[in-house]
Amino acid sequence: MRKLTEKQKRFVEEYLIDLNATQAAIRAGYSVKRASEIGYQLLQKTTVSEAIAAAMAERSRRTGITQDRVIQELAKIAFAKMTDFVEWDGEGVHFRDSSQLSDEDAACVAEVTEQEIEFESGKKKTKKIKLHDKVAALEKLGRHLGIFNDKLELGGNVKLVFEDDYGDDNQA
Repeated sequence: MRKLTEKQKRFVEEYLIDLNATQAAIRAGYSVKRASEIGYQLLQKTTVSEAIAAAMAERSRRTGITQDRVIQELAKIAFAKMTDFVEWDGEGVHFRDSSQLSDEDAACVAEVTEQEIEFESGKKKTKKIKLHDKVAALEKLGRHLGIFNDKLELGGNVKLVFEDDYGDDNQA
């Protein structure tokens, strides 16, 4: 297997920052004018693409961040229910006891706020809970599963019939 040049090694390191080949090529010291073309060409090279894949796998191993883990976190958010956090009765809405909150449930909470509002009858505390965007999480999971497809695919058979301008009766 061919070894990478120093510039190619630098490109691999830079590419891992933002997965932008053009910017990685520029930061690695390649020509700014041709950075887009060079970045694309570098990604097509087997040695470079294998080095990127190996570096990404090593980073994933080192950090513990895997595709499965990301999907699991999205699933927590996507399938969270407000009833996991609050309950309501004839007297109003109440937070569930936070000691009963699992780590999975806690991962779904984006914000908890408490404020004091002054009314004519006195001050009253209000509490608010905001969960992470459930619809966005469901959309991302759906895309991962191939449920949603942004590409429009047209198919079918079309019969084309060509006629000349003169028709059958007016032959030259």
